[in-house]
Amino acid sequence: MQKIVHVAVGVIMREQQYFLTKRLEHAHQGGKWEFPGGKVEKDETVAQALHRELQEEVAIDVLSCYPLIEVSHDYGDKKVLLDVYVVDNFQYEPTAQEGQQSAWFTLAQLSQLDFPAANVAIVAKLLANK
Repeated sequence: MQKIVHVAVGVIMREQQYFLTKRLEHAHQGGKWEFPGGKVEKDETVAQALHRELQEEVAIDVLSCYPLIEVSHDYGDKKVLLDVYVVDNFQYEPTAQEGQQSAWFTLAQLSQLDFPAANVAIVAKLLANK
């Protein structure tokens, strides 16, 4: 039985723009844009994981957030469960900390980008909420 990777994801939003990072080429789903986040550890809540991962990956402190969507996806080689939160109040300027590209995008631009399949549902939810 395949293990499910539980991931806390932050849709970092400011002034109608969204902050994304690009997966490193050698990573799973490499070269694709994504909403930052990371694995929920065994003794951690999703909120704790989100705060920790966004500090590690993009150097921000989350001040407030709210749930957006939960996404389950089977990539064939791996299954993921994404707990996705909109992060609309944070401290510091987000910057990629792991050598990857990063940028701010408008909602319209999101539909033009190449995302991992599990992130497509996040973009669809954002577009439906506009």
